[in-house]
Amino acid sequence: MISNLTSDFIGSLLGVWAVEINVWSIIFRIFLSFLCASIIGCERSSKRHSAGLRTFILVSCSCTVSMLIDVIISKNLTNYFYFISASSVISVSIMSVNSIVFSSKSLIRGLTTSVGLWACAILGLSFGAGLYVLGFVAFFMILLGLSVFPSIEGYLKDRSNHFEIHIELKNPKFLQNFVATLRELGIKIDDIEFNNAYLNSGLSVYYVAVTISSGSLKKYKTHKEIIQALSTLDYVYHIEELG
Repeated sequence: MISNLTSDFIGSLLGVWAVEINVWSIIFRIFLSFLCASIIGCERSSKRHSAGLRTFILVSCSCTVSMLIDVIISKNLTNYFYFISASSVISVSIMSVNSIVFSSKSLIRGLTTSVGLWACAILGLSFGAGLYVLGFVAFFMILLGLSVFPSIEGYLKDRSNHFEIHIELKNPKFLQNFVATLRELGIKIDDIEFNNAYLNSGLSVYYVAVTISSGSLKKYKTHKEIIQALSTLDYVYHIEELG
């Protein structure tokens, strides 16, 4: 049974009380779940994401309690399936999907937060099962992925040959001028899509997928610098990179 596992290094180090199910181990596991979820939730809240501190705490702690209930029941029943903890993860998955939003700029928002909630649920299950090493490793990996890797991802994206643009032109007749400018710069257009969400705004708004084909442009210019250069065109009302 999960409650009798002694292979967990931290559990063995703490003693029998941390491995078995008792009042102190229950409090300890819920506290660890609360603490780790709080840190992850603070990281999300600091970046003003839809699911913040309280949401991550509730998800993690509720899954920890679900696992504890399953572990306690399994001690008295043979061939017991951990359906309470399993249903908790399914519920969190459904809730996480609802946090994903498709914006008017062809962007998917909330995907990382959605997956983060699901990961936090698994984290809660790990602590609830008394798998402390697994829980802490998962916690550090989740936190690393959310706080450190965005900078690395941004660096790689800014130097990629492919990127997508949201552009607002003052008049649709300027689209031809914009296309010609991109070609002169050595930028290949992969796709252009008119954005109907801005139909009555008086602007002509497009989603443009491009590839940098010029060798010198690849070597010396980042996406940000290219966007800044394009924003100086007289007929461009607003331009930004998507993603």
